[in-house]
Amino acid sequence: MQCNILIVDDQRDILRLLHSTIDTFKNDDIKIFESQSGEEAMLESSRHRVDMLITDYKLPGMTGVELMHKIRARHPEAKVIMISGETERKVRNEMLNAGALAIFEKPIPLAEFLDVVERGLGLVQTMFAPEKEATEEKVEERHVKLSDLLVNFRQDINAEAVLMLNEMGFVHARTGALRDESVETAIVAVLMAIHNASLKVARYTRQETLGSYHVFSGGDYDLLFTPINTMYALLVVGKDIAAKDRIVENVGNMVALRDEVEKSLKSIGMTGDTLLDVKKATSPAAGPVSASANVPTMRLTKPAEVAPAPEMEALLKGAAEKKAPVPVSDADDFWNQAAETHGKKPANSNVMSLEEARKQGLIPDDKK
Repeated sequence: MQCNILIVDDQRDILRLLHSTIDTFKNDDIKIFESQSGEEAMLESSRHRVDMLITDYKLPGMTGVELMHKIRARHPEAKVIMISGETERKVRNEMLNAGALAIFEKPIPLAEFLDVVERGLGLVQTMFAPEKEATEEKVEERHVKLSDLLVNFRQDINAEAVLMLNEMGFVHARTGALRDESVETAIVAVLMAIHNASLKVARYTRQETLGSYHVFSGGDYDLLFTPINTMYALLVVGKDIAAKDRIVENVGNMVALRDEVEKSLKSIGMTGDTLLDVKKATSPAAGPVSASANVPTMRLTKPAEVAPAPEMEALLKGAAEKKAPVPVSDADDFWNQAAETHGKKPANSNVMSLEEARKQGLIPDDKK
């Protein structure tokens, strides 16, 4: 199905940048239209269906928020991404309250921008591939079971979103969404670094099972994050879910959810290495292990002994047979002669010394 994207910005270079960035999808079903003002954008919206509007906040004649309302009057289902050079919270809240899918400040982080466009257009593929020996009915039943766990938990603690992430930082399953999706990719990347660090701590402290969780509170929304196993983790996002009067209960509920999700993953064969397996890999007999337990390690071997060349043996033998050291005066004469011979030569073979230039008559001789 064709998806129409309308990009609006009074700066031609921004239009070209965003256009070429979306072109990296290499999807023939995506059609892109450009406008440099709100009036031109309204004209384009009368000619074509608009599935996604990407607009700057400051436009000639109207703001991006005003344009959003006008476009949605004609195309109610249009997703909107706002771009702004404004950093004031008041302006950002105005765009979010108007219903913007995401907001990006200039300079635009293109990786996060592409991720939001992909999600807004529904181009993200689900992670659950059918098992080879499972029927479609069984696979569907298992998917529903996992999704029910996430949905029910989100409703129980009144969270905005619950995401299941893999070790590469991809969202495998989700319910709900962050209010400002433009920061989701960046937050997930940082949290997966924490996930990897927590695995290392678990190995060093010889934990039998993963028991860590991480709480971030006091910002635009609170975050609860915990590993499920070595390959998957849970992220819970919501307003005040980490408040003092709720944190203990919500963390306990999240740990219970983690255990249920792990059981569901095992039922469909999606399990990571256990910490016991990792500890075997890090035992003295097995040698050192890299940051990822699944990556083969490099073992150091003793360097092979190489016999010296005959010429070197002769020099060493001759030096050993000398009964008296070289006189200091002879050594001084040697270095003085070397300095006299080679000191006047330029370090660069393409550069001519002043003395050589005078000999060839390229510069006047001051002595004449």
